[in-house]
Amino acid sequence: MSTTTSRSSRLTLRVAKKSEELAALSAEWADLYARSSIATPFQSYGWICSWWHGYGTPGRLRVFLARRDGRLVAAAPFRLEHRLGCRVLTPVGGDQSDFTDIVVDDSEGDAGLRELRARMLAQPGWDVIDLPEARPGSAVRRLADLWDGPAWTRPSSTCLQLPGRPLEQVLAELHGPRARRLRTGLRKLDTVDLSVAAVHADGVERAVGELLRLHAMQWQSRAINVHHTQPRFMEHLARAAQWLVGQKHAVLWEYRLRGRLLACDFSLIGKDFVGGYLYGVHPDLRTEVDVLTMMLRQNLAEAHRLGKPVLSMLRGDEPYKTKYGCEAVVNQRVMLGRGARAAVYATGESMRAAGRELVKRHCPRLVERISAWR
Repeated sequence: MSTTTSRSSRLTLRVAKKSEELAALSAEWADLYARSSIATPFQSYGWICSWWHGYGTPGRLRVFLARRDGRLVAAAPFRLEHRLGCRVLTPVGGDQSDFTDIVVDDSEGDAGLRELRARMLAQPGWDVIDLPEARPGSAVRRLADLWDGPAWTRPSSTCLQLPGRPLEQVLAELHGPRARRLRTGLRKLDTVDLSVAAVHADGVERAVGELLRLHAMQWQSRAINVHHTQPRFMEHLARAAQWLVGQKHAVLWEYRLRGRLLACDFSLIGKDFVGGYLYGVHPDLRTEVDVLTMMLRQNLAEAHRLGKPVLSMLRGDEPYKTKYGCEAVVNQRVMLGRGARAAVYATGESMRAAGRELVKRHCPRLVERISAWR
């Protein structure tokens, strides 16, 4: 990544606070996104704008927009919250985003980030910036390394990933009884009347409805994430997915067994990864095939076709995923502060996190129920 930036012009920063200002940024944001090698679909204009439309609170939008020579070179989409007596900037995208970050033009480098830091610190109305899911190499983690003020990072969600190669190659590196069972499951997929098709953008709204219907069926009698059952999540996912599929930042697969639609899988296409975001499976399909092997084969083939080095399963290190020999990559929670209030906030959040970890260790079923409720 380039570490130089033009010093002939000064970086300017303003804060957009109205929904109509965000709505007007489509072309500029898309252009900036194309110039950021680390930005993920969760920072794309379609995802950000759709999420704000469905979940945003009027008066709380705070989008930091940095320009050089009139060109947008950084965008930080935040919303203002009040927590522990502090004014906290949290990411637009909320809990529905597996990776949280700001978007920065690659050409800005460290010098540009230092300018951005100075402009952000000069903006009134906030005490802490809190991004809960910063992936390795993210812009905000680089900004934290350069932050002129209190900054804290701590481990957040674990993401499991595989190299972007065909599943047959991945399984060839595994050994033992488990590997043999996985290969048997892979061969069985070739013996059933299974078809897979990608949904075009004009069919996404219908397909998202089917996906969430199947998703609810697969979680029947278990603690489902209640967000996924709410109408506004379906509306957000349909809006965002239609935009992302149209821009080739995502793919929505439909799986049919003997012509019957029994599974849908929505995966994001990042700059350096394909990521499985959400899927739905009819219980009938599980009786005939290994569903995860089925979807991994499809998405690994897509990652290989697109030249993406990684297939990420995004957040969650559930045991059923580990049998494929996945690599674990840990996101970081990044908190950037200024003033005494920031330290109070970071201390309070650390205590809350320690408490949650204690409960998770000793009462895992309670944590599962609470997480689903949230």
